[in-house]
Amino acid sequence: MKTFVWKDLSPAERVTALARPENRRDPAVAARVKAIFDDIEGRGFEGLADWAVRLDGHAPDAVRLDAKTVDAARARLTADDLAAMELAVENVRAFQAAELPGDGPVIAPKPGLSLQRVYRPLNTAGLYAPGGTAPLFSTLIMTAVPALVAGVKNRVCITPPARDGSIHPMMIAAGAASGLDSVWRVGGAHGIAALALGVLEGIPAADKIFGPGNKYVAEAKRYATERVSGLAIDMPAGPSELLVIADDNANAKLVAADLLSQAEHDADAQVVLVALSSDIAEKIVIEVTAQVERLPRAAIAKASLDQARLFVVSSIAEAAEVSNLYGPEHLAIQVGDLDGIIPQLSAAGTIFAGTYAAETFGDYAAGPSHVLPTDGAAKAWDGITVRSFLTSFVVQRATKAGAASIAPAAARLARLEGLEAHALAADFRLEV
Repeated sequence: MKTFVWKDLSPAERVTALARPENRRDPAVAARVKAIFDDIEGRGFEGLADWAVRLDGHAPDAVRLDAKTVDAARARLTADDLAAMELAVENVRAFQAAELPGDGPVIAPKPGLSLQRVYRPLNTAGLYAPGGTAPLFSTLIMTAVPALVAGVKNRVCITPPARDGSIHPMMIAAGAASGLDSVWRVGGAHGIAALALGVLEGIPAADKIFGPGNKYVAEAKRYATERVSGLAIDMPAGPSELLVIADDNANAKLVAADLLSQAEHDADAQVVLVALSSDIAEKIVIEVTAQVERLPRAAIAKASLDQARLFVVSSIAEAAEVSNLYGPEHLAIQVGDLDGIIPQLSAAGTIFAGTYAAETFGDYAAGPSHVLPTDGAAKAWDGITVRSFLTSFVVQRATKAGAASIAPAAARLARLEGLEAHALAADFRLEV
């Protein structure tokens, strides 16, 4: 970890120290993504298949989640595996259902005028579940279940296959438990292009694309919104991030475990430690060094730790300042005065407050979606919620009396802007 003492840094040095890894916005990545979109838009499914064979090692296809396929997948899992997955699905479903908004109240600013916000589900949601070396069936749950609760008609899930072309049996079991009828075996930027451009056979183009991914997937999502008119994405959701604030009462073993839980995701993942003393910082670094050696994905975690940052601060206020400037995807807090620091925090995808609130719980089974904004986007974006799968609009009604109460003001304002047709459209209502 690169270590800094916060009070010794100038404002410019603080910005530099908090910067994300440079290769997250590599021009070569952007150029590759554009080339993929160009080819797939020009050649359709044939172009997608060529990229899938080149990058995934296998042609894209849909795995139908029929009874035979699901039963075979479940048979490869233990009863405890399935119970854990079903608990996660139920917790996510319950949390999202509790947050499902109903149509808003009817507002009447004047007699005869009524305004009401109403909600409608998206028609087609494209769901990306990272796969390959780490099949994130948890992400499938965290996207497919909120979309189901929202009432989305078409939920199209894609995931990269393993090297042998297979999909992890839990991906199939979780897909079925989340109400999906199929999972497409294709990933990467080419999978995002397929969702955006509508080249999957029998599947309409996505209205909105959801899910995290590596730098290629994150760039493909961003680029898709430029390339396809009207297409939306959930948020910038690239390589994982975790910032931990720890005081001298923090459990160094737990803090280290939390940091490594994100570092093992991806060499481009970034973890940040904000320590309220050099003493606790040293204890945590010793734990990280010891624990990383025991990880199966130690090489990936060590590569991520090369991008890690350690800031020594002198107060809770300074700790909050560091966190707010960084805007982490995940924020874990192990300090004695939780009620004192939380009101000072303004930018985080989600917060895990206290010793027992493990980031891993949020990743898998607590209920809120673990798809969260990265790269500082938490300063302005929310993570996925059931509302992410809804659109809303206001229905405006007016009686003759209602029109009379507002038309003169509307017409006057329109004429002040020099828009006579607008003014006449208001005036004429008084003549009907």
